[in-house]
Amino acid sequence: MHSYRTHNCGELDQKHVGEVVRIAGWIKNMRDHGGVIFIDLRDHYGVTQIVVSDNNELKDFVSKISRESTISVTGTVCNRSENTISPTMKTGHIELAANEIEVLGKVVNPLPFEVSLANEAREDLRLKYRFLDLRNEKIHNNIILRSKVIQSIRRKMIDLNFLEIQTPILTSSSPEGARDYLVPSRVHPGQFYALPQAPQQFKQLLMVSGFDKYFQIAPCFRDEDARADRSPGEFYQLDLEMAFATQEDVFNVVENMLYEVFSEFTNFKISKPFTRIPYQEAMLKYGSDKPDLRNPLIIHDVTELFTETDFKVFKNKTIRVIAVPGCGAQPRSFYDDIVNFAIEAGAKGLSWIKFNDDMSLSGSIAKFISEEVKNELIHVTQASSGYALFFAADQLENVEKIAGAVRNQLGKRLDLLEKDIYKFCWIVDFPMFELDPDTHKIGFSHNPFSMPQGGMDALLNMNPLDILAYQYDIVCNGIELSSGAVRNHDTEIMVKAFEIAGYTYGDIKSKFPALFNAFQFGPPPHAGIAPGIDRIVMIIANESNIREVIAFPMNSKAQDLLMGAPSEVTEKQLRDVHIKLVNTQPETE
Repeated sequence: MHSYRTHNCGELDQKHVGEVVRIAGWIKNMRDHGGVIFIDLRDHYGVTQIVVSDNNELKDFVSKISRESTISVTGTVCNRSENTISPTMKTGHIELAANEIEVLGKVVNPLPFEVSLANEAREDLRLKYRFLDLRNEKIHNNIILRSKVIQSIRRKMIDLNFLEIQTPILTSSSPEGARDYLVPSRVHPGQFYALPQAPQQFKQLLMVSGFDKYFQIAPCFRDEDARADRSPGEFYQLDLEMAFATQEDVFNVVENMLYEVFSEFTNFKISKPFTRIPYQEAMLKYGSDKPDLRNPLIIHDVTELFTETDFKVFKNKTIRVIAVPGCGAQPRSFYDDIVNFAIEAGAKGLSWIKFNDDMSLSGSIAKFISEEVKNELIHVTQASSGYALFFAADQLENVEKIAGAVRNQLGKRLDLLEKDIYKFCWIVDFPMFELDPDTHKIGFSHNPFSMPQGGMDALLNMNPLDILAYQYDIVCNGIELSSGAVRNHDTEIMVKAFEIAGYTYGDIKSKFPALFNAFQFGPPPHAGIAPGIDRIVMIIANESNIREVIAFPMNSKAQDLLMGAPSEVTEKQLRDVHIKLVNTQPETE
């Protein structure tokens, strides 16, 4: 018989009754029922109930073993009595009558939290004792799900003739995007590698190299702050690129792949084909370039209706309104809460009215709404009795954000989001350039290496702020999964685009030498995208925090509490890489 186990804790059933077997795992729970001890033994595969009854010496031995210790149990498989059958368990019809138990790994310190209640423990404890946290069934299953999702994605990409190629982890620092993680060189004093924010340049170079379809489950490193849907420090993405490809080619691959993956692992409905929304329309109707389409509320621009208003808050402002059906019966406290939420989101205030049963108005600005404006509002919003209208008024760059936040809050507070469905959408037609509000200079708004719609002609003859790019985002239920683009492979167009954004020819050659040089040697048209693996799994697992689908995540301060990173290093290690630390702490008076 095997030293530790002949079977795992998830496979024994009634066909094994009468057999002598050995299983091993962690003690999930132990119960003493008047001289009969029951042990729930857990391993990666499931839970089996162990019974210790007739052997007093063995019962005394077992009673001294701590929960979460690992043991090996030899015994005979028996049917459970009728009233103790657990039909929800794979092993729920049997139990193992123990005649031999060996302790394999002791618990010698008090548990910092109950494993079964790990989700309720403090975050710092969960991350410091992540090996215990991962024993919890829910999070354990999330990591299993993650593995299966990645396997599924990899199979699908290979079936589509994509070639998996690994790109470097130690590379050069990028002047664009987020902050780099820098790695000092030992053999080149004063010089640094950078961990890749993404394999962007490498995958484009692969297209120039003659590979047709590339993919990689790629680790990416960015020194940026954490959010609920973003892990600080590092993340994984499905990085892909296609030669001789258009935007439509990328959409076809990604749309079908995501549809199949989500269908494989969930029972939710999936909207298909994915809705396509131009960027400007998304900002107007949803106040966001990552709209949650489960929310039926739409934002309307009503600026023109208030050009002659006496209401000072609306004068010379962009005005957006959200019409909410069935909201008129809400108490005044509801409206006050929404106003307070808007202020916390950056608004100076939020105005509202509601339509009474006779279509008369009440609310914070009812007296400023003329009969003519009321009728126009009804026409624009299709409002009727019982509706409430919420108005955001500010400069354009602020009012979109505020209206979008209020729309999301109203959808959640009123439980308006459609259930059990994934609503995907493509956000397309991003502006190529934008005006910096501080310097009033033109810069790139998204990806500087994207192909402008209209090519060189657009760059030469259009107002730069009117030029659109072949850039696109894929969004699911209000979460951005990825950005992508048709790449600008024409060096003449590239030089002109960068010139508009304030870069010189020399800047391009010095900051992007490999890519710019490669584009002198017959680059093919190419396009790509990189959906985030962590976010895909987070959505499928129905988790609100990305930490729950990452085996060993950092905390919100980019600290690894389990391994103690970042940490100090020795003077010798610093000398090896030619670094001397200086005191960066502020001086005290």
